[in-house]
Amino acid sequence: TPKFIYRYEVVETRIISPSVLPSPGEVSRSFPSLWSNRYLPKNILYSFLRVGAGFIVAFIVVFPLALLMGTFSKCKAIVAPLMLFGGYLPIPALVPLFMILFGTNELQKVMFLAFGFAIYLLPLFVKSLEEVDNVYLQTGYTLGANKFQVLNNILLPVALPNIFDAMRLGFGIGWGYIILAEMVDMGSFGVGTLILTSQRRGPREDIYLVLIAIVLMAFITDKIWDKVGQQLFPYRSQKR
Repeated sequence: TPKFIYRYEVVETRIISPSVLPSPGEVSRSFPSLWSNRYLPKNILYSFLRVGAGFIVAFIVVFPLALLMGTFSKCKAIVAPLMLFGGYLPIPALVPLFMILFGTNELQKVMFLAFGFAIYLLPLFVKSLEEVDNVYLQTGYTLGANKFQVLNNILLPVALPNIFDAMRLGFGIGWGYIILAEMVDMGSFGVGTLILTSQRRGPREDIYLVLIAIVLMAFITDKIWDKVGQQLFPYRSQKR
């Protein structure tokens, strides 16, 4: 007697392929593998340290430069055109330039992040200093204070809360730049590397999980900044 063999095929009925847009269930089932096999916590830690290092380098350069621009008009006249030019630079397009200058090691990642931070923070720092009411400065000069005393005792203390707010906003920008910085080195750890390897080799579900992890990290760090700001400037949260 002849034998009949029946073969069944699963017909995909979704409009968008699961390789492009996996379902929430598929994404959630991929989380244990991403956490343990692909070392998600370690990759987040590497990225966080790079963002922190780039932020510190940028602050060391930008803060004193902003003070000079806010205190001396000649310094502001020299740097302001460069600051305006930097504001129009497409940061993602600078990745190849930093690869040429620093290679693809950790220095390249930190310097790229530092440059991105500096472009963002410098105008905000200068604006914070310029928003200090001129009455305070004139009062200091009337009482016999010199430029350094006015800067140290009047200008900087009054502007410091707004400078802190600029730092808080700027640190969040780093989580967007870190993807660009880490995508150039496949052999290193980091959330950018995770996204790139998931896009090339799979699983694609990990891309969405990493993006969620980045958003959560940015949210947590922003809350930490907020708590620190409340401790440093408690009078700003007082109800009027």
